[in-house]
Amino acid sequence: MIAMSIHEFSHGWVAYKLGDNTAKYSGRLTLNPMAHIDPIGTILLPLFLFMATHGQFVFGAAKPVPINYMALKNPKRDMAWIGISGPLANIIFAVILSLIIRLLPLSEAFIFIIKSLIIINVILGIFNLIPIPPLDGSRVLMGILPRGVYARYSQIEPYGFIIVMALVLLGMLDIVIWPIVNLTLRFLLFYF
Repeated sequence: MIAMSIHEFSHGWVAYKLGDNTAKYSGRLTLNPMAHIDPIGTILLPLFLFMATHGQFVFGAAKPVPINYMALKNPKRDMAWIGISGPLANIIFAVILSLIIRLLPLSEAFIFIIKSLIIINVILGIFNLIPIPPLDGSRVLMGILPRGVYARYSQIEPYGFIIVMALVLLGMLDIVIWPIVNLTLRFLLFYF
C-alpha cells in the first residue's frame, strides 16, 4: 500500500506540476492509500492470484490517477514525464530506505520490514517500466515515439493486460525484469 501510494501520488504530482489539476480535484494528490485502492485490482485480483498459484505469484494494480493530457503544457512530452515519475519515485524511496537501514540503529524486525519495502518498491518500479500498456513504460515510450508510430503502438492498449499476463506466465519477464530487479536489490541492500 505504501509503495502503491507513492507511485500513484507521483503521477498526480508531476501531472499537476505540468498543468493538469485533475488528480488534485479528484482527491488523488495524496499519499493516503485509501484514495488509490481499486477494489478489483488492489484487493480481489491479488487475492485470487495468491490463492490460485498457492502464493507463487501475486499481481495487483492501484486505481490509476486520472490525467487530462489536454491540460498539459506539452501533452506528448509530458506524458513521458508523468509515466516515468511513478517508477522513479519507487526507486528513490527504495534508495532512501536503504540509507535508513545503514545510518540508523534499528531492531532486526524493523530492518526486515524496511528490506521488504525496498524489495516491493524496486519490483514495482522496474516492472512498471515494461513498455506495454497499461504499464508506465508504455507512457514513456509513447512520449518519445514519432506521432505515426505512437498512434499504431497505442492500438495495443486494449490487449495490454493480456500481453503482460502472457509474458509473465510464459516466463519471459524472468529473462529481462528479474535480472534488473536482482541487480538493483543487490546494489541497494549490500553495496549501497
